Amino acid sequence: MSNLPEFIKFLYQEYRHLNSGSLASYIPELTKANPNWFAISVVTKEGEIFEIGDSQENFTIQSISKVFVYGMALEDCDRETLLEKIGVEPTGDPFNSVIRLDENSKRPDNPMVNAGAIATAGLIKGANATEKLNRMLDMFRRYIGHDVFINAPVFMSERATGHRNRALANLLLNFGIIENNIEEILDLYFQQCSLVVNCHDLAVMAATLANRGVNPITKEQGIKPCYIRDILSVMYTCGMYNYAGEWAYRVGIPAKSGVSGGIIGVIPDSAGIAVFSPLIDSRGNSIRGMKVFEALSDKFNLHLFDYPLPKCSFLDISENRIESIPKKIEFIFDKTKPL
Repeated sequence: MSNLPEFIKFLYQEYRHLNSGSLASYIPELTKANPNWFAISVVTKEGEIFEIGDSQENFTIQSISKVFVYGMALEDCDRETLLEKIGVEPTGDPFNSVIRLDENSKRPDNPMVNAGAIATAGLIKGANATEKLNRMLDMFRRYIGHDVFINAPVFMSERATGHRNRALANLLLNFGIIENNIEEILDLYFQQCSLVVNCHDLAVMAATLANRGVNPITKEQGIKPCYIRDILSVMYTCGMYNYAGEWAYRVGIPAKSGVSGGIIGVIPDSAGIAVFSPLIDSRGNSIRGMKVFEALSDKFNLHLFDYPLPKCSFLDISENRIESIPKKIEFIFDKTKPL
């Protein structure tokens, strides 16, 4: 089972009947998801696509959006300005923790927790709420490769039940991290989390980060390449909620999860990986998704600190040759064997 298509097919069959975990319930609309949904998608920097399962099933992006909005804020404000408002330190607390915000510097620990993501949304530029939202939607369009939209029922559900996030926003206002327009900032944050995607879209987005900010399908620039290292750094240390440390230990690649069941992983200069399964653990991470990533990391030596470091070889059928590029993984793609 040396090639990727066969291996992801094996992983899909291996974990499709794993029913541990539960649907996210603190956002009522998310409980409508089918617990049997499951998909694995890989998109290479050359634009090759390998996927299986419910890869076209739509769901809301939730916290995975934090990665890309953080990149947008970096472009709008630069990294030093962001560091004044939002830290880059991992935290062992839950993603919606209020306690950490009231300690020491008063700024959020990092942009991947809710407090940091709300502060990030407050830094997005625009003359008014509509312009900020349109700029954000256009940013996501560049990453995904097609127009995107907001799931209105999920947005309204998050807005109606987001009392803890309002508490965080008020603390951020008190500490001078955000301005007075709390409801406008929160609406933008709830809207970014309510963006509709599928597993294929997430893999393209991850592949865009892997490809120096260029969408490998459309060739459109999603973000300036100078900010990729900032994004991947916070993904690696902070992307998996309060499981981030163990994820770095077991899997060892930059990643981000969302409570709707998605996980993205970025193999720099190689590929983007996405897994979708809405059954999550108590931390908010997809259980099937974590199993798949751990198996892929182990099989293909994806861990950042795997040693010795093999080269990454991609089989280019069209030119009947193997192109070797200096990366830490080895994928053998056999396009003659469908999933």
